[in-house]
Amino acid sequence: MRPEVKVRRRSGLGRALAIAFVAWSVFGAVCAATVIWDMRTHGHSEARILGYELLVWYGWAVATPVVAWLGTRLPLLPFSWRASITHVGIAIAAGLVHVVWWTGLQLVIRPFDAMGTHSFVRGVSSDLADRLFLEALAYFAVLGVTYAVDYQRKLRERELRAAQLEASLVQARLAALELQLQPHFLFNTLHAIGGLVRQARGPEAIAMIAGLSDLLRYSLDHAGKQLVPLEQEVAIIDRYLEIQRLRFSDRLAVTIDVPRDVQRVRVPALMLQPLVENAVRHGIERAAEPGTIAIVARRAGDSLVIEISNPGELAEVAEGIGITNTRERLEQLFGARHQFALRAEAGRVIAAVTLPFDEVAG
Repeated sequence: MRPEVKVRRRSGLGRALAIAFVAWSVFGAVCAATVIWDMRTHGHSEARILGYELLVWYGWAVATPVVAWLGTRLPLLPFSWRASITHVGIAIAAGLVHVVWWTGLQLVIRPFDAMGTHSFVRGVSSDLADRLFLEALAYFAVLGVTYAVDYQRKLRERELRAAQLEASLVQARLAALELQLQPHFLFNTLHAIGGLVRQARGPEAIAMIAGLSDLLRYSLDHAGKQLVPLEQEVAIIDRYLEIQRLRFSDRLAVTIDVPRDVQRVRVPALMLQPLVENAVRHGIERAAEPGTIAIVARRAGDSLVIEISNPGELAEVAEGIGITNTRERLEQLFGARHQFALRAEAGRVIAAVTLPFDEVAG
């Protein structure tokens, strides 16, 4: 752990130094361009002036990581007199050091030939009076940029944590909905098995128990897996309808129309079961005459449309756990990219779901 931390710190320091040198190089080049333009008729060496200006401001490039570190160790916000006075003192000291560096470069490089100072002590004393405010301004500018960068970093971290928390909450909500659906389905199926037993329909009850085992195995295999290919959903719903045919004998007919070109589209796991169960309860169980449950899937542009219909009236349909659960799961998974509606048409009730057409890779 410790060596890794050291590597990260060194890489962070190197990156800070590189950024500082780039920023101060740009600033030095701008200063050089200004001086060269102002003295364009004086005959001074432009290359020497450029080198001189760059070296002058490279002094602050070296100091920038130190100032940034001091800014984090002695933050100015929330306001503190101790931190403020300390930073003012450090700014004056840093300005004095930089003026010494500046004056020394002027004496060594002589960017303006005979012009400029010829005495180190006299140059430092005069430059200190002229440039101390500029030096302090540079110090607090570096400090301000440090705080701005740190604020942006913390803001990004907060946004990332908020996004992760939101995703965790969505997953927890989906898991809760899934756990709510499974006992509801299990209770209804066991109730149906109990009815067959009371009617002394032993073979049908045994077959229903086998079908229930397949459904529970599917549920366990897909626990936590929110999206599955439509073909898997259709296969398990066909198994579920076999169970219902045992209950209703000749009263239940089923038609399934799912073309091959939509079978690989991803849909929520166990989405069809509560809708089909609702169709059985309100369209078959309550009716005295035989009825047909129809499942149709088709592509509509960039969307998948699934419709489950049963005989009956819309006013007779009550939105229980299954329908409510389906609405909430679709909202959590797809938001505004989905549609779910119940409507009546020609003596039938239709549950229509529209989802993004997102096929399983491979």
